[in-house]
Amino acid sequence: MSEEQTDANSSGHYFDSESTRLQGNLVFSGPIFVILVVMMVTLVVVIVLGNALVILAFKVDKSLRRQCNYYFLNLAISDFLVGAFCIPVYIPYILTGRWTLGRGLCKLWLVMDYLLCSASVFNIVLISYDRFLSVTRAVSYRARQSMTHQAIMKMIAVWVLAFVLYGPAIIFWELVVGSSRVPKDECYAEFYYTWYFLLSASMLEFFSPFISVAFFNLSIYLSIRRRRLHSRETQPHLQLSEPASAQGEGTPFSHNWGFGMKLAVRGSIHSQTSSPCLSKLDLSASRAAQPSRLSRDKKIANPRHISFFFFFFFPFWTS
Repeated sequence: MSEEQTDANSSGHYFDSESTRLQGNLVFSGPIFVILVVMMVTLVVVIVLGNALVILAFKVDKSLRRQCNYYFLNLAISDFLVGAFCIPVYIPYILTGRWTLGRGLCKLWLVMDYLLCSASVFNIVLISYDRFLSVTRAVSYRARQSMTHQAIMKMIAVWVLAFVLYGPAIIFWELVVGSSRVPKDECYAEFYYTWYFLLSASMLEFFSPFISVAFFNLSIYLSIRRRRLHSRETQPHLQLSEPASAQGEGTPFSHNWGFGMKLAVRGSIHSQTSSPCLSKLDLSASRAAQPSRLSRDKKIANPRHISFFFFFFFPFWTS
């Protein structure tokens, strides 16, 4: 009896010391702890200040209040809240390995974390779609720039979709299952180990947006490439038409007196409507505007947006 009691005490002491050792490994100590705190605080300050400046610029400068810039404002708001709420709450949890803020704040933090990250992803898709329209449907796109109510409706739809994707599952999963699987000193979603839910949500939150962003940017690139080829084909024809117009200018006025009489009668109309100088100005202006549009659209079609989307958001779903 005493030997069994001794064995039980020794095994209990072993498991206690083992759990203490595991918990001790989760706590950073010494210089590593200080370095991590400084890096995380710096990250929070940069995120909050950077996005706050974007929001302030949109509020102060009225010229920025166009439809396309509303989507950047929406992205700045979601990223600002990530830096102002989600990361500061997560810092003590990641440094100590224990959640000490209660179950209520845990639920709130999870809802906000999943909501804001999903909203950021959908905002990037919305920005890519807006740039796609600005290049492929330029005329109708410029006509809709003053219709800010459409942009506001799309912004609201982004937040609703981001909440519906994870919010109800975080709030009601425990009630549907009947019990909680999360320990008291930890904080993660109840569906964290439910593979079929994570696979379905990842398809909607990562893979579908990634394919959409890639499609929009590829379409922009192909559209700009076609326009550049078309401009190269039409440029020789424009250069050939210029000597012909210059030759027409060199025709003597007294070569044909009937032609001269017609010019005398319609001189004012001819000077106002069909002047070679004005046609040259229009031609040069259109030629000067075309490279500027192409350069602007090439900036829009920057392929780094796809790589940024993939390498920045992919670790979030694989963790």
